[in-house]
Amino acid sequence: MKNIMVISSHSPFDNMHTRDALDIALIFAAIDQNVSWLFQGPAVLALRSDQVPQEMGIKNFLKSIKMLEIYDIDQVYVCQSALDLYQLTLAELSIDVRIVNTEQQRQLIAQQDQIVTL
Repeated sequence: MKNIMVISSHSPFDNMHTRDALDIALIFAAIDQNVSWLFQGPAVLALRSDQVPQEMGIKNFLKSIKMLEIYDIDQVYVCQSALDLYQLTLAELSIDVRIVNTEQQRQLIAQQDQIVTL
């Protein structure tokens, strides 16, 4: 089993990067890889529980993020500075996450066998 980290750093509605990241995370989890996901920058907005993408004419794929737990993806990390920048609290997020600072992110990345950045 390999440690694979998906890193998202784009807005959830920017060219569907978040949807692609979700698909990749679920695929790796389905083949029994140890998957973690790190949200940086505007990607943290994908985790807001009050998202309504249908109002923008986009299918609501964000509710699928709640399926991560079913696939045993319980290592979801959020960049502290991104939460601060967008003034988000843990209570406003749709799933349980671990908040990490810059040094903790470096350490997590160093522990991975493969990194997928979207």
